[in-house]
Amino acid sequence: MSEMQTTAPTDASDSAALPTRRPASARRAPAPAGPMVTVTPPPDDAEARTVTEATMTKALHEIRGRVERIIGLLVATRDGLVLGSATRGIEEGSVAAMAAAAVGLAAQFTGQANLGAPRAAMFEGASGHVCVFPVEGSVLLVVFGEPDITTGLFNIAARQALSLLQQAILRLRVRTVRAVRRAYFEQPAPADAEHTEDLSPGLVSEEQQLQRQGVPTVH
Repeated sequence: MSEMQTTAPTDASDSAALPTRRPASARRAPAPAGPMVTVTPPPDDAEARTVTEATMTKALHEIRGRVERIIGLLVATRDGLVLGSATRGIEEGSVAAMAAAAVGLAAQFTGQANLGAPRAAMFEGASGHVCVFPVEGSVLLVVFGEPDITTGLFNIAARQALSLLQQAILRLRVRTVRAVRRAYFEQPAPADAEHTEDLSPGLVSEEQQLQRQGVPTVH
């Protein structure tokens, strides 16, 4: 037998736009011809994806070690692609696809019931519990509980894991912002220093926003 629990949505900030340099003002004359200075591009998609999966998987293993009564965690996209995992004995690709389907069905269910967007889809099986949380944007978190855990205790543990994952994502964002900032300022100075532009306001405001939320950052 399975049970699905849904509640009303909470506000979630969308992922920040990638930081860029501000374009030169239209009132200025164009800079003299010379070597163009740009921020070093990121590695190719395959390498970047591998780094992201490795970082996410490490964070999930740390969370699983901190939260009692949780035996597995998996992060996936709403398209059913695995982004990171700390599980044992499951087919991760199939679970990611089913998690995406479960959230889609939950959205239809809560919509018809006039409850808004779903915050969680929880199921109880003969051998334990599993819950799917929309984290932010297109990211989903799947949490597995121990076989003998009660529904109430599993709900508490699963939401603790969700909170820790959200904090880990914010710390990763801070690292990314600072890495891009370092890359920007380490570029060679342009031939005409008068036309040098500052970082995009979005890059600075992103870090300030995270600091106001009280999330520990890593330099």
